[in-house]
Amino acid sequence: MFDLTGKVAVVTGGNGGIGLGFAEGLVEHGAGVCIWGTNEGKNAAAKARLEALGGAGAKVLALRCDVGDEDAVVAAFARTVEVFGHVDACFANAGVGGGGARFDAMTLAEWHRVFRVNMDGVMLTFREAVKHMKTRGGGSLVVTSSGTARFGAAGSEHYSATKAGVIALAQSLAVGQARYGIRANAIIPGWIETAMTERALATEVFQNRVLKRIPQRRWGQPDDFRAIAVYFASDESSYHTGDTIAVDGGVSHF
Repeated sequence: MFDLTGKVAVVTGGNGGIGLGFAEGLVEHGAGVCIWGTNEGKNAAAKARLEALGGAGAKVLALRCDVGDEDAVVAAFARTVEVFGHVDACFANAGVGGGGARFDAMTLAEWHRVFRVNMDGVMLTFREAVKHMKTRGGGSLVVTSSGTARFGAAGSEHYSATKAGVIALAQSLAVGQARYGIRANAIIPGWIETAMTERALATEVFQNRVLKRIPQRRWGQPDDFRAIAVYFASDESSYHTGDTIAVDGGVSHF
């Protein structure tokens, strides 16, 4: 049912964390995968890992791409199509954290730093994907949001704003692009053990305050995102669009 043989997916920020979890699920089920990241070393390591996971037939490409740079996104998408021939699914996952800046002391430069990647980067990535998918009769767009889109995060107002914004973007694309066979959905992760969260999750204070509020009583892992990626890249989700799905161990319902 979830055989992705012949399908191709782009995963931005696919060289680690949730993005690598997406990519692993896709490769395991036969998809060709192109990961975009800004760290060449992480890109190479992730590519090797995915090729080993997918076996002899795995087709994996890793490209250096800063999603906040319009020219870089246009070039990376064109290169992906050049290598694979087409793109069926696009996971806009690349993002940066808020950094805990006080709002009353926040500079416009700090605000723009987060919006450049988390909002502009998604827009640019999806714009190129939509252009391509319209010529092919459809495709799947998936964006990584955050629980902060629903529950405020003091000191990360700009981060929260971007994560709420990408949900609205996905919903609007779901409506506006449906006639072209393009569907768009958002995923809200919970507290996941990644490079972005490792410092906070390791503190005793954070564990005491947050872990007990997660019904499953554990931090999420990148592996927890393999299945949802496969589902949204597959034809089994062909009537599923405009949705926001939480993969968070139940924390949003506690």
